[in-house]
Amino acid sequence: MEFRHTRKRRWALGAVAITTGLLLTVAGCGGGGDKKSDKDATTSTAPTRAGSGRKESQAPPTDQVLAEVKGENGLTLTVTSAKRENGGFITVEGTVTNNTGSPWVGGDWRGDEQELARNGGSIAGASLIDQKGKKKYLILRDTSGRCLCTQFSGGVKDGASSQWFAQFPAPPEGTNQVDFQVGSMPPASIELSEG
Repeated sequence: MEFRHTRKRRWALGAVAITTGLLLTVAGCGGGGDKKSDKDATTSTAPTRAGSGRKESQAPPTDQVLAEVKGENGLTLTVTSAKRENGGFITVEGTVTNNTGSPWVGGDWRGDEQELARNGGSIAGASLIDQKGKKKYLILRDTSGRCLCTQFSGGVKDGASSQWFAQFPAPPEGTNQVDFQVGSMPPASIELSEG
């Protein structure tokens, strides 16, 4: 019973952090009427993420690859980021590249749980495995049972790539390496960073 309430509180804290970040972003985009030159506007950085205390560039680095695994028929999963966030959760991001010869919808990535059936073609069935602590962390969900993850609306066309994200409860502070697993893809060993 206590675990369910703790999970709800963690989700609520995450939702508050995300909402605050979105509000700050919208407020920062409100053309305040100052007359900056185009040169000044292109060299500015994005606003600070709520609570992180550091600035981030507007585009995530695309050359950083934490792990890459190849699945059946030419599907490639790349993990580019795995960060601990304030609020006790991990955000994992990356890309999936479809070289299967036909459109890919991600149906087998949504997981087998009844609650996840409504998530369609998504990465809802992903998990983090802490080998050291011998624990498996399932994807976070909202109160309606929707995953806090990417849904591949319309699928991924052959030869195309699509970005994805997934959020999980954070392993204990001493755990810096976990395995990311989804569908029939091989596990990808990834290093966690502080967000």
